[in-house]
Amino acid sequence: MWASFHDTTNLLSKLTRRRVQNALKILQSYYKAKGSKQPIIEGLPVSIAFEPTTSCNLRCPECPSGLRAFTRPTGMLSDDLFKKIIDELADTLLYLTFYFQGEPYLHPQFLELVKYAAQKNIYTATSTNAHYLNDENARKTVESGLDRLIISIDGTTQEVYQAYRIGGNLNKVIEGTKNIIAWKKKLRARKPQVIFQFLVVKPNEHQIKAVKQMAKQLGVDKVAYKTAQIYDYEGGSPLIPSIAQYSRYQKEKNGKFTIKNKLLDHCWKMWHSCVITWDGKVVPCCFDKDAHFQLGDLANKSFQEVWYSTPYKQFRGKLLQSRKEISICANCTEGTKVWA
Repeated sequence: MWASFHDTTNLLSKLTRRRVQNALKILQSYYKAKGSKQPIIEGLPVSIAFEPTTSCNLRCPECPSGLRAFTRPTGMLSDDLFKKIIDELADTLLYLTFYFQGEPYLHPQFLELVKYAAQKNIYTATSTNAHYLNDENARKTVESGLDRLIISIDGTTQEVYQAYRIGGNLNKVIEGTKNIIAWKKKLRARKPQVIFQFLVVKPNEHQIKAVKQMAKQLGVDKVAYKTAQIYDYEGGSPLIPSIAQYSRYQKEKNGKFTIKNKLLDHCWKMWHSCVITWDGKVVPCCFDKDAHFQLGDLANKSFQEVWYSTPYKQFRGKLLQSRKEISICANCTEGTKVWA
């Protein structure tokens, strides 16, 4: 409870007049757009996600990075591009996620990028498989100013863990977690908030309670149970959980599966956030994993030019008229999580 309180107060401490004013503009324009069905946009994003790299050491079965299935190039985010965008948005940006596809800690300067954003008083978060949280990286992580560290742990035994995290080693995840917790204590740091993220799939659903107990034993701050996105779900999948609460899909009388989301013609994410790939392409959200819906290129344009551009306006307009016709929206539940 105290960890959540400290995290909330930490986030609120980063609010400034400019950031609050910008957030209110975004909120107001979203409701105007939703009501009028016109792509009205005022203000800049409150939150963005930056992709440090598309590279990954694991081969998770529902992940393009793990499957090595990208049609877009693989690479590493450059310092110059990152700093250019952060400098442009620093006054209004509140929340920065260092994750899209790939494993962030494979980027050689990842923690330097975190430090740069943290020094501008932006809330920073990342998600990792924790295989690279050795003692040195754990210390540097705590010293970087990172606010939230999400550790993917999809099993409490090696057999179950590797069923989804193919190529993964649970002992490394546990060791990395211990290193982070130890350095927080040594440096008397309240950050980062450490979260175990448990992707609930059929092979691991029997360990839902066990991961909460493991988190408690290790000193992890919180557990988040995340529902899994399945690409070919209509005919069913061995990954779809039997526990309805943790499934994005439901079985119909005809035996086919459908997504639970009603896919109404609006989406808050399209107003308050966006995703930037390692090479500077702006895409609508994290569901566009292969960057098919590129709305602009920050390598040759400012962020504001892209954010207010005609392609972005057209995309928002199409979403307001018929969201179901946009392929990346058809399997969207906005990343459902259940907090423990």
